[in-house]
Amino acid sequence: MTFPVRRCETLGTAVFIIFRYLGRQVLTTMAAVALVLLLIFMSGRFLQYLAAAAEGEYAANVIFLVMGYRLPEFLELILPLSFFLAILLTYGRMHQDSEMTVLTACGVSERQVLLLTLGPGVLVAFMVGAMSLWLTPAGIQQVDRLFAQQAQRTGFEMLAPGRFQAMGSNERVTYTRAMSDDKQTLEGVFMAQGRDNGRFTLMKADKGTQIVEGERERFLVLHEGVRFEGRPGGAEFDAMTFDNYGLRIESPTGVSSGASREGKPTLELMASGALADQAMVHWRLSLPVLVLVITVLGIPLSRVNPRQGRFFHLLPGIVVFISYLGGLILGRDAIASGQVPTGVGLWGVHGAFIALGVGMLAWPSLRLRRTAKVAHAAD
Repeated sequence: MTFPVRRCETLGTAVFIIFRYLGRQVLTTMAAVALVLLLIFMSGRFLQYLAAAAEGEYAANVIFLVMGYRLPEFLELILPLSFFLAILLTYGRMHQDSEMTVLTACGVSERQVLLLTLGPGVLVAFMVGAMSLWLTPAGIQQVDRLFAQQAQRTGFEMLAPGRFQAMGSNERVTYTRAMSDDKQTLEGVFMAQGRDNGRFTLMKADKGTQIVEGERERFLVLHEGVRFEGRPGGAEFDAMTFDNYGLRIESPTGVSSGASREGKPTLELMASGALADQAMVHWRLSLPVLVLVITVLGIPLSRVNPRQGRFFHLLPGIVVFISYLGGLILGRDAIASGQVPTGVGLWGVHGAFIALGVGMLAWPSLRLRRTAKVAHAAD
C-alpha cells in the first residue's frame, strides 16, 4: 500500500526538480538580457537629457532623478521582451543539446513544459502589471513635476559658468566667468541683446548680483561695467560706463504643471469617459497579458534542429513579438479614435496570438496523426 505513495512522492519531487531547473535557467537568462537591453535604452535616453542639460533646458542635477523615475517605464516593455528571448535562448539550447529529447523520453511533454514555464511567466506578469498599472504612472507623474519645475526656473538660475547661454525671451545671450554657490553673484559678466530696430546692445561688467523683489520680480544688477549700443556693420556706437546697471529677469509664463495622460493613475483613467483614457487603460492591462501570451508562443518557437544554428530561431521569434506589440499599439490607437469599441479593447489581438501559439503547439501532433492516417490508408 505504500508503493503508490512513494511513487507520487517521487513523481512530485521530479516535477519540482524540473520546474526549479527550468525556472532558474529562464529567469537567469532573462535577467542578463534585461540588463543589456536596459543599459542600451537608458544610455540613449540619458544622452538626450544630457544634451538638453548642456543647452540649459534642464539642470544637470535632475537628470538622474528623471532616469530613476522613468525606470519602471523602461522595464514594463523590456521585461516581456527579455522573458520571451530567455525562453527562446534557454529552450533552444536545450533542444540543441538534446535535453528536451531526454525530457520527452522521460515522459515530459511540450505541454507540460509550457505549464512549468507559466510559473515564472506569472511572476514576470505580476511584476510587469505592477509597473504598468502603478509604478510607471507614478514615475511619469514625478517626471512631469520635475519638468514643470525646470520650466519655471528663470534664465539666471540656469546659467552655468564658462558658457554662452540664451537668457529670457528677447534672445539675450549671457556669459559669466564664475558664479557663487547660491547663484546670487556673477563675476566677469558679458551680455549681448538684439533689438527690434536692428540695433544690438553689448555689456561687460566685473560683477553682477541678483535682487528679488516680491514673489516673481527679479533683477540682475551689473556693477562696474561698460555698455555699447549700435547697428552691426555700422561705424557709430554709443558707449557709456556705469557703476550699477539693472536688468529685469523675465519669469516664464504659461507653464503647465498638469500631469500627462501617461502619468494619470489607473483608477482615474477607468473613471474617465474619454476614449483616449480608456485606450490607455486597455494598454496598461495588456502588458501583463502579453507576458502570458508570449510564454505560449515561446515554447513552439524555441524548437530548433540540432543541425541548425543556436540562434536560427531568434529571427522568427522577434518578428512575432514585434508583430504582437505593433498590433497592440495599433489597437490602442484605434480605441482612442473610436474605431474599436472599448468593450472589445485589445482582446482580439491577444486572442489571435493565443490561437497562433496553440496552433503551433498542436501542429506536431496533428502532423503525426495525418502521417499515420496516410500510412494506414496506404496499407
